[in-house]
Amino acid sequence: MASVDSTETDDAPTEETALETARRQLKRAAGHLDVDPGVIERLRHPNQVHRVSVPLERDDGTTAVYTGYRAQHDSVRGPYKGGLRYHPDVTEDECIGLSMWMTWKCAVMDIPFGGGKGGIVVDPKDLSEEERERLTRRFAEELRPFIGPTKDIPAPDMGTDAQAMAWFMDAYSMQEGETQAGVVTGKPPVVGGSEGRDTAPGRSVAIIAREAIDYLGWDIEDTTVAVQGFGSVGAPAARLLDDYGATIVAVSDVNGAIYDPEGLDTHDVPTHEEEPEAVMTYDVPEKLSNEELLELDVDVLIPAAIGNVLTAENAEDVQAKLIVEGANGPTTSAADAIFEERDIPVVPDILANAGGVTVSYFEWLQDLNHRAWSLERVHDELETEMLRAWEAVRDEVDDRDVTWRDAAYIVALQRVAAAHEHRGLWP
Repeated sequence: MASVDSTETDDAPTEETALETARRQLKRAAGHLDVDPGVIERLRHPNQVHRVSVPLERDDGTTAVYTGYRAQHDSVRGPYKGGLRYHPDVTEDECIGLSMWMTWKCAVMDIPFGGGKGGIVVDPKDLSEEERERLTRRFAEELRPFIGPTKDIPAPDMGTDAQAMAWFMDAYSMQEGETQAGVVTGKPPVVGGSEGRDTAPGRSVAIIAREAIDYLGWDIEDTTVAVQGFGSVGAPAARLLDDYGATIVAVSDVNGAIYDPEGLDTHDVPTHEEEPEAVMTYDVPEKLSNEELLELDVDVLIPAAIGNVLTAENAEDVQAKLIVEGANGPTTSAADAIFEERDIPVVPDILANAGGVTVSYFEWLQDLNHRAWSLERVHDELETEMLRAWEAVRDEVDDRDVTWRDAAYIVALQRVAAAHEHRGLWP
């Protein structure tokens, strides 16, 4: 990876690493605030990055060794918090960048956590279920000195799920000699997980999209929506917006998109979790590529699949009037600049999909207090927290006449910087 920090250049690359994007966004937000430059410099770097080797006995008796990471960006407001992903493209810089985003996401939601992120460089599709379990348990053991319910609290991410978190929690607890349910979130409810955690990121995307639609003065029943990625984020978002009255005209999976200008019955289209890669088997008038979905003439576009899908190459062709980010980092800085020039508002990921970390916080509270919440309470509490965060960001948009992304980062940076200034630098 290039050693040149692209945040110091004037021209944003069409694609950039999560770390480059995070540093660029930090610099831009800092330009709107009177924050000690020393605090900004500290926030450009993680507190710690742990790199571990994770040996695995394969089913055929051979031994493979994988590389794992855990980046811990900032803990001034509370324990590190963030996902663990299993993906062949996991890198140290990616984990650092994503851990920075988690710091901002927790701060914009005013949750007492800092940012963390980690993962293993592995394709989970190459692992049997038994191998995945052994790999997860060994990863938990390798990370055990650096994590804990009041230190660093992992969660599911790409390539991991609730079952992986249950294995992780069990491995950690066995070594600690007592059940420590709060060491991870995103677990099955039967072992300390929270109701509603699995759909929380998508639910928050829908809530924020609904509020943005209302802010723009639109009638949601006259609003058309395209969702790239009908998985753990996109499907709940699409279905809840459908319930709110919006018309979902297109959804997609890795193989392509289905499109019906009259609207899809999103509750009938199978999600990736319900039936992997089944979206394209659904009977609709028209089928498109994922790239074509991004350029549909719709009111709202929700990129909810992967990062860097909205770039300088396609930003001029996007016809949506509003973009609400469901995935982490779907919009490059170059595309962001084009959307700003075209007056297309982009509601950022650190606000829109923050329902995941918010309900993770609820789960952590439930674990510490040994008392489970009902699904209705989770939904009510999430609605309250998302609206509070939305209002804080909206006020910055109105008061400063900045983009939604800048406003979210301003809210987050104000809170993190204030904590640093009050705690000071010791020794």
